[in-house]
Amino acid sequence: MSRGILLLIGLLAAVLIPVVLGGGDTWARLQSFPLHWLLIMFGMILLCWGINTLRLRLLLGDQRERVTPLQSLGVVMAAEFAYCATPGGSGGPLTIMALLARSGVRPARGSAVFAMDQLSDLLFFLCALSGILIYALFQHLSDRLEWLLIVSAISLFGGLFSCVLVARYHRTLIRLSGRLLARMNVKASTRRRWARKLLHFLAAFTDTLKLPWQTLIKVFALTCVHWLLRYSVLYLALRGLGADLQWAWSFLVQMLSLGAGQFSLLPGGAGAAELTSAALLAPMVGKSKAAAAILIWRVVTYYFYLLVGGPVFLLMLGRPLLRKLMKVGHA
Repeated sequence: MSRGILLLIGLLAAVLIPVVLGGGDTWARLQSFPLHWLLIMFGMILLCWGINTLRLRLLLGDQRERVTPLQSLGVVMAAEFAYCATPGGSGGPLTIMALLARSGVRPARGSAVFAMDQLSDLLFFLCALSGILIYALFQHLSDRLEWLLIVSAISLFGGLFSCVLVARYHRTLIRLSGRLLARMNVKASTRRRWARKLLHFLAAFTDTLKLPWQTLIKVFALTCVHWLLRYSVLYLALRGLGADLQWAWSFLVQMLSLGAGQFSLLPGGAGAAELTSAALLAPMVGKSKAAAAILIWRVVTYYFYLLVGGPVFLLMLGRPLLRKLMKVGHA
């Protein structure tokens, strides 16, 4: 109950931050926002769910027959809800693996599908950020934007480099972690079980990488379309409010804000994402427009996920797993 109250307080704070920032003009700007633009944004999110369903089925490879298309859509919607409802998005991968396991997909294969999905996302953001960096060379940027671009690029390339190191030296890492766990008095049987699980995951991930190159290209293309749609919501919100901000900077604002939300370990980054985006947007477009745009953006890409994905999650997994995921997130 206390965790539910904390989540409710976090959601309330997430709404109040842009409202306080924009003051009395925020509501007037929201009322003047074109309704058909809002419907287009919700349609874009529905399309994103469909795209991610196709991506999931492609990554399952020969296991896709175990999961029907409708079940695949349910997995995507339930996982998005878990991402938004648990601290740091920790419930997302657990939800994917649990739902795939119920359909007969081994946990190692489910975790490999999730890892491949995340790797595809990472590659997209690297490509997108590289494009923004090239574009920025021909623009006059403030020192703050230049610093943010550099930090973002270093973080993403660091993440990719870490993935390569883990893949290349996984046996050494297993041995080192085994020695560390032994010093922590972890039982030998437990260490062996964890090592077997990691090796099974690596084998499944290798199998996923061996999918036909045409399939992997399709997965990456779907990844690009998904994130281009999702990261265009804030841009459309700003344009609908009459703000003149280039798409590249709205993309960067979202990436940094959602990254800050992940590091805050709050459910869906509630509060942290709003605070970061407000700090970045207000100097560019003004406080009232920034506040209204943030509210629209979060309604479409966060609260809508909770409202629509919640019933799907409860239908497919039930309340016991939701309570378990919340406990894992707070552990």
